[in-house]
Amino acid sequence: MLDTESALAISLAEVGIIPASAATEIAARCRADGFDAVELGRLARSSGNPVVPLVAALRGEVGQLAAQWVHWGATSQDILDTAAVLVSRSATAAIDRSLRDLADGCAALAQAHRHTLMTARTLLQPALPTTFGLKAAGWLVATDGARDQMAHAAAGLAMQLGGAAGTLASLGADGPAVITRLAGHLGLAEPIVPWHTDRQRFTTLGSALAGATGVAAKITYDIALLMQDEVGEVRASAVPGRGGSSALPQKHNPVDAAIVGGAARRVPALVAVLYSAMAHEHERGIGNWHVEWETLTELLRLSGGAVTTGAERVSELRIDPDAMARNLASSGGVILAERVLAELTRRAGRDEAQRLVTAAMDRYATSGSSFEAELRDKEVAKWVSPDEVDALLDPAAYLGSSGIFIDRALFAHEQREE
Repeated sequence: MLDTESALAISLAEVGIIPASAATEIAARCRADGFDAVELGRLARSSGNPVVPLVAALRGEVGQLAAQWVHWGATSQDILDTAAVLVSRSATAAIDRSLRDLADGCAALAQAHRHTLMTARTLLQPALPTTFGLKAAGWLVATDGARDQMAHAAAGLAMQLGGAAGTLASLGADGPAVITRLAGHLGLAEPIVPWHTDRQRFTTLGSALAGATGVAAKITYDIALLMQDEVGEVRASAVPGRGGSSALPQKHNPVDAAIVGGAARRVPALVAVLYSAMAHEHERGIGNWHVEWETLTELLRLSGGAVTTGAERVSELRIDPDAMARNLASSGGVILAERVLAELTRRAGRDEAQRLVTAAMDRYATSGSSFEAELRDKEVAKWVSPDEVDALLDPAAYLGSSGIFIDRALFAHEQREE
């Protein structure tokens, strides 16, 4: 708020509305350490916002001449909206840095494990062979997408100056010139018109924050599932104490998933609050503006924490290719039933292929052997030889376009970083 008041005074002086000496004095006193935030908050109850007591306090800090020019032409919402934009710009820049770190970590995993075979799981059940590199590439593209949404939201964070009713009448014909100067001093976009009752900038930002938080939650949830002892395909970092249990010394809990997941469950409701507060009455609203303050602060805090935690987890992740290979092999080959069915369909027709594969899977389920062994049945052998069965059950040969998808993800990421 003080940064805005300072820049406003300087802009007014540059346009010739207030004396340069007054602007210099006002700007010199706009230091946060010279004001009591707790006291301003207490006094804000009388006016409904903290700008009124802040302006009064700032006037008391400067001389009589400068005091009459403090806050000239502005309304409380101008100052607080612009302050919210400044805070949001700083926070989103920090969140973007964490998103970039998260994306870089995912890219490194995608590159390093492009050939690391593992089980793809759908509805939490084994589905088909894939690679850990492709899983990481999916994380990468989602993270870069979240960065794009954040950049779009941040680019729309314009400054606010409209005066009491959005006309800037108190500045006469110089209003647009002051807006341009103020935007330049603060390094913010200049809006087409004052946006006191158009709150789409903050709903767009809230949606981007929810997207970033959701991506971080997806990644940390995946990691938590892969960390389960029964799966054991990845391990958390060896940071002492992280994931420890108060009761069970052997446990290594997926605390990052818990932290990020907690944030991800709260964020959508906070975004809904922003949307619920969009309908401001006429040129200035009664109370919907007030709804945004703590809501936006909490959104920035939760999203920033979630993304930073996700980036730390990915950077420290340890992959166990042997465990991935063991789990993939534990299906006894049945994870490649789709491939066998497709090949038999080409040779024997759909109905016969379905009958043969279903019978082989039923025998495998009760015999304790393997799907591969059951495919050596004499009926199946009419259509595919034992050598062909071996080839059909090679998971490395049934990865579809995985390699191409990884390359596309990495290329897109590299292009955006150039």
